[in-house]
Amino acid sequence: MTNPIIYWFRQDLRTRDLPGLIAAAATGRPLLACYILDDISPGDARPGGASRWWLHHSLQSLSAELSALGGRLLLRSGAAGDVLDRLLRETGATDIFCSRVYEPWATHLEQSLHDKLAPRGVTFRRFAGSLLFDPDRVKNQSGAPFKVFTPFWRHCRAGQLPAAPRPRPANIQWYPASPGTEDLAEWGLLPTQPNWASQWPQLWRPGAEGAHDRLRAFLAGPVSDYNDGRNHPARDATSRLSAHLHFGEISPRAVWLAACQHAYKQPASASQVDKFLSELGWREFSHHLLYHFPALCSEPFRGEFSRFPWLGNAAALRAWQQGRTGYPIVDAGMRELWSTGYMHNRVRMVAASFLTKHLLIHWRAGARWFHDTLVDADLANNTCGWQWVAGSGADASPYFRIFNPVIQGEKFDADGAYLRQWLPELAQLPNRFLNKPWQAPAEVRLAAGITLGENYPHPVVDHGAARESALAAYAQIRMH
Repeated sequence: MTNPIIYWFRQDLRTRDLPGLIAAAATGRPLLACYILDDISPGDARPGGASRWWLHHSLQSLSAELSALGGRLLLRSGAAGDVLDRLLRETGATDIFCSRVYEPWATHLEQSLHDKLAPRGVTFRRFAGSLLFDPDRVKNQSGAPFKVFTPFWRHCRAGQLPAAPRPRPANIQWYPASPGTEDLAEWGLLPTQPNWASQWPQLWRPGAEGAHDRLRAFLAGPVSDYNDGRNHPARDATSRLSAHLHFGEISPRAVWLAACQHAYKQPASASQVDKFLSELGWREFSHHLLYHFPALCSEPFRGEFSRFPWLGNAAALRAWQQGRTGYPIVDAGMRELWSTGYMHNRVRMVAASFLTKHLLIHWRAGARWFHDTLVDADLANNTCGWQWVAGSGADASPYFRIFNPVIQGEKFDADGAYLRQWLPELAQLPNRFLNKPWQAPAEVRLAAGITLGENYPHPVVDHGAARESALAAYAQIRMH
């Protein structure tokens, strides 16, 4: 029997527009598809609790997709290098194909595997597929990585546009033998006691079909309000494709082409689509930055922030995590996150700003919480997003830009629909006090059934005082 090719699924859980799978099928050789649950190689970047829930269901979807094509998804767990070594011995395979992952731990692993396998005559081929633009090829005029988004995106848009997505391979010769596979249910990816994700199947549909359905639904309606609507958390105006993109259930090329085709057919929506594509651009920029500056996971991009006097206030961090800060827009976002595994992007910015600038808690603590609780947790997006808000990142929001959570709530949730959904204890408050219940007269709070300190907390900090403390801390690091 011809030696098989191992196709190693990673963050590319699909069969459509998957260059590595297409190339493997084109050889005409038997193909063995596998997924490895590796909690060792990534270290702290291994999937958090919410991501593991999504991964379980995404693997179920991929397994069904492969079965429909006559194949089978082999499941193994352990350090990827060791697992692949065993599979090579078990099957006699001489080639491993996979998609590139641009996270620092993953690029290190890929290089290590290449160096280990090449002397043994094993071909280790890596294919692009998770980004629109290869980070190795996107450089400024000096040949260096971009550090500012606008010229980065202008450069990308001015160059060769993404190729059209390709269909799944029509004919795949599957490896006929059946190496031992592990039971997905025994991986323990799903929460049990308690099952905090019990309602999530009603909210999310992991997998390639769910991704393409979500894209179609977005382009059929919400995109028409994207420019403005994406800032209002109560509106259905965002794509919610982030988790699908992270797990590779849909290729960014497929999203790009569908959006461009929609703009062509509906010229009135062109500006809305362009804004949406620029948000895809921010995803590209985050991966570009983390690829070229891998220390961003733990170190500030702007060196002066290594001297920033962060506070280690465990009680304040816990109040933030639990949505008990006393600032409704922050608390609503944190409760949405815990209930759904998701938080609206505008509210993410407000919540992150509050943690880093009102509470002076290190952005890494916030990034760890988001990594564990977001279904769309993505190392590049999460790291760069937190550093952007904290002021320490590349092309970051200025540190002195400190969101006023009251004004943010009043501006972007003017009728209080979002706050009332996630903070039902405040539902009876009149709109003018909804974002500042501590300012409501006692009789108004009484009529609304609110007792501060009992069924809704007092503010953990005063906005004005916290703002002054943050600016003083920033001035302190600038003096050195």
